[in-house]
Amino acid sequence: MADNQAFINAVSAGYTFKGEQVKIGVGMLNGEVVQGADIKLPLKTMNRHGLIAGATGTGKTKTLQLLSEALSDNSVPVLLMDIKGDLSGIAAAGQSNEKLVERSQKLGVPYTPSSYPVELLTLSNEKGVRLRATVSEFGPVLLSKILGLNDTQGGLVAMIFKYCDDQQLPLLNLKDFIKILQYIGNEGKADIEKEYGKISTTSTGTILRKVIELQQQGADIFFGEKSFEIDDLMRISDDGRGIINVLRVTDMQDRPKLFSTFMLQLLAELYASCPEEGDMDKPKLVLFIDEAHLVFNEASEALLQQIETVIKLIRSKGIGIFFCTQNPQDIPASILSQLGMKIQHALRAFTAADRKTIKQAAENFPETDFYTTDELLTQLGIGEALVTLLNEKGIPTPLVHTMLCAPRSRMDILTTQEIETLVNSSKLAAKYSAEIDSESAYEILTAKLAEAAAKSEEEAEPEAEKNTGRKKKEESFFDNPVVRQVGRTAASVITRSLLGALGLGGRSSSSRSRRR
Repeated sequence: MADNQAFINAVSAGYTFKGEQVKIGVGMLNGEVVQGADIKLPLKTMNRHGLIAGATGTGKTKTLQLLSEALSDNSVPVLLMDIKGDLSGIAAAGQSNEKLVERSQKLGVPYTPSSYPVELLTLSNEKGVRLRATVSEFGPVLLSKILGLNDTQGGLVAMIFKYCDDQQLPLLNLKDFIKILQYIGNEGKADIEKEYGKISTTSTGTILRKVIELQQQGADIFFGEKSFEIDDLMRISDDGRGIINVLRVTDMQDRPKLFSTFMLQLLAELYASCPEEGDMDKPKLVLFIDEAHLVFNEASEALLQQIETVIKLIRSKGIGIFFCTQNPQDIPASILSQLGMKIQHALRAFTAADRKTIKQAAENFPETDFYTTDELLTQLGIGEALVTLLNEKGIPTPLVHTMLCAPRSRMDILTTQEIETLVNSSKLAAKYSAEIDSESAYEILTAKLAEAAAKSEEEAEPEAEKNTGRKKKEESFFDNPVVRQVGRTAASVITRSLLGALGLGGRSSSSRSRRR
C-alpha cells in the first residue's frame, strides 16, 4: 500500500499541469491499475513533437486514434498519414462491448461512442480531396533536393526557374518542366546562353532522366493545379471540434519518391506560411505519421535533412509532429532527440539482436524506481504503454506504465459506401476535384516553336524557287550529260599536260627508258 501511495504521489506530481489537459489513461504498478494515478497530457506542450512506438499488434494505431480524438475535442485540427488504411473509421462512432466497458470501469472514464469530423485526402485518384502543388511552388531548391541533383545540376535548375520568371513562362506541372528542359537543350540553347551563361547538355539530360523517374512513380498526379491551401488543414467544424484530416496513402509504399516529394512540400509550406506564435495554450495543428519507418527507410537524404530542420524550428509556429513506428531505432537519432513525448508499447524479443535493441530503447527513457524498464518492455499488454513527456518547464515527467483509454470512434475502416457519402458531402472535395490546365510553359513554348517553324518554311519557299529557276537555266547547256563528259575529258588532258611540263606527270621514268 505504501508503494502504491508513493507511486500515486509521484504520478500526481509529475502529471499535474496548468492550462488545458486531457486524460489518456491510468498508471499501473505490479501489473495492476492504480486508481488515482491519472496520466494527463498538457495541450500546451503538444507542439514539442512525439513518438508512438511498439511491435505489430500492440495498439500503436489505436493510441494515435485516441490522441487525435482528444485534440479534436479541444478544437485542435489534426493531419493523419494513413499508410495502412485503417484510420478512416475515426469518422464513425465506435461500438460498445464487454471488454471496452471493463476497461472504462478500471480507468474511471465512461465509454461513450462518438464519430468525429473527418476530411479524407488523397495524393492519387482514390476518393477524397486531391492534394496538388505546382512546380513553381516547389521552387528550385526543393525540386533539386527531391531529384537528388548535385550543385551544378541544382544551379541549372535555378537558372531555369529564373529564365521562366523573366519570360513569364509558368511552371505548373512536370510537363512544363520537361518542355523547358528540352527547349534549352535544343532550339533555345543559343539564345539562353547569351543571357544566362553556358548550359551543359549532359546536365540537362541527367535532370530530364530524373524527372522522368519521378513521373514513373505517379508524380504527374501530384503536380498541377489547383494547389492545396495549407489553411484548409486547420479548420474547425461547426460544433467547435478540430477537423481530423486523414490522408490516405496506402498506395505510396511502393512509390517512395512521390511520398518524399509530398512530405518535402508539405513541411516547407507549413514552415513558410505559418507565422511565429511563441508559447501557445494549444497547438494550431498536429501532424501524425503512421508507420513512419516506411518513410525513413525509403527517404532521400534531402527529406531527412528537411524533417530534422523543420522539427527543430516548427514548434515555435504552433505545430506538432508525431511519428508512429515499430521501434524507436527506426527514427534517425538526430530526429529522435527532438521528440518530447514518448509513448512506448511492447517490444518483442525473439533473438539476441532483439534483446540488444530493447536495452537500447530502455536507455532512451528516464530512470525510475518503480520498474525495470528493459524487462517491462516485453511484458506490456495490448493497449498498455510506457509514457513520458516534457512538462511546461521542459523537464521529462516520470516514466509510467499506463493502461490507455480506448478510442471512442470506430476501430476499423469505413465501408466503400460510407467513404462515398463522406466525400460527396465535403466542401473541400468540390473545391479541389477539378484539374485545371491553365496556359503554361508547355503551351507557350509549343506555340513559339510552331510559329518559328512556320516562319522558317515561309522564308525557305522563295529561296527554293530561286534555286529551282537557277538550276533550269544552267541545265540548258552545262547540265547536259554529253557536255559534262567533254568538260571532264578536256580538264583531264589539260591537267596531265601541265603536270608533264613540270616533270611530274606522264609515264614512269622506266617506261621512257624503254622507248629510247
